[in-house]
Amino acid sequence: MKRRPSRAIPATVTALILLAAAVVVAVVAIQMLLHEPAWVNYGAVAGYLHGLRWTDTAVAVAGGAVAVLGLLLAIAAVVPGAPTVLPMKGTPNSGASSRGLRSTLRAAASTVDGVSGAAVALRGRRVKVRVNTGRTRPEGLSDAVRAAVAHRLGQIAPVARPVVSVRVHSSRKAL
Repeated sequence: MKRRPSRAIPATVTALILLAAAVVVAVVAIQMLLHEPAWVNYGAVAGYLHGLRWTDTAVAVAGGAVAVLGLLLAIAAVVPGAPTVLPMKGTPNSGASSRGLRSTLRAAASTVDGVSGAAVALRGRRVKVRVNTGRTRPEGLSDAVRAAVAHRLGQIAPVARPVVSVRVHSSRKAL
């Protein structure tokens, strides 16, 4: 089970743009039916568009912009996002949310003696752990954090075991 995020942001942006265009067209049409001054002068727009040729720069720029926007939307729809639920060993369809996995791995890293804070990032098949310490000599701390995170991963049992990398940042310098 690898649930992927929905493409809500590109879909919402597209829907809002199309809604705005539809509202403008509807308002102008209603204003024209009521013989009111329209927001957009239909005659001026139609005259300008009628005077354009396929070889004009404005047509090429507008066509290129629409093509790039369409390509970006198509890529956003096709390329899979980061999984929101990661598959686990055990019963079929068992999984853990990536947010929950980050949280439990951060807690495991924080339990190591000398760690004052931890941050965890999941990147594909890698777990990047960044820990802060108040120690002046943090030798061996990265190995202890790596062992604690690997132990917790062993308990969780993901289908694809990620590689753990640890970076230690000390707030104090050795004299």
